[in-house]
Amino acid sequence: MGIKIGLTYTGYEHKHQNYLNWLKGDDDIEIIELAVEKNNAAAIKDCDGLVLSGGIDSHPRFYGGPMDYPNKPEEGWHTERDLFEKHLYEYALEYSLPVLAICRGLQLVNVLQGGTLKQDLGTLNETHKAIEELDKEHSIDVYKDTLLSEIVTVDTGKINSAHHQTIDKLGDDLMVNCIADDGTIEGAEWKDKKGKPFLLCVQWHPERMYKLRLQDTPLSKNIRNRFIVEIIKSKSEKNESH
Repeated sequence: MGIKIGLTYTGYEHKHQNYLNWLKGDDDIEIIELAVEKNNAAAIKDCDGLVLSGGIDSHPRFYGGPMDYPNKPEEGWHTERDLFEKHLYEYALEYSLPVLAICRGLQLVNVLQGGTLKQDLGTLNETHKAIEELDKEHSIDVYKDTLLSEIVTVDTGKINSAHHQTIDKLGDDLMVNCIADDGTIEGAEWKDKKGKPFLLCVQWHPERMYKLRLQDTPLSKNIRNRFIVEIIKSKSEKNESH
């Protein structure tokens, strides 16, 4: 297969490893760690796809939100990471790299597309926010006639949850593809997919659903497999055009 996937560094080695294990599986896949600490944004030029990983809240400046809100990062935001990943995302769009955006990644894509965030879910954190590193678990409803529906082939399913923010105003050119029972937006994708690279954004963590014994469910397995298929297809099309 011989494909290379750029993976943004989530900030924690053990969490990063979950992405490596999930993305690589048993296939011939090289994962390139993209990290502001490494100052290696140029490495995206060697990648066939991009995964925007989870992690710390995006800085409110990117969506005009107030600086003070419940559960804001105790250590402060990481604006350098936001800008670093903004560059990677824009490169991926310009050069038609498939993009998979997870948790923080979904939120970042939404604000880069001109959307806003609910800065804290308040009482809904009981359903969505992890306790230390113990993910919550809840169901989602998948919207029909969406890319996500096509990929996972189910109308509903259980996912893990570890977030206290989510999409508020939807970004330009995006559409919602699934919601939680309480109405929280759990996924997004291109509204009009013509002429655009593959983009799937999910609020949960498919790379670590194994912790809840959900790794073989379509909401984890199918997402990973389709992302790989899209990368192979994209790479093949580029080779044919050269």
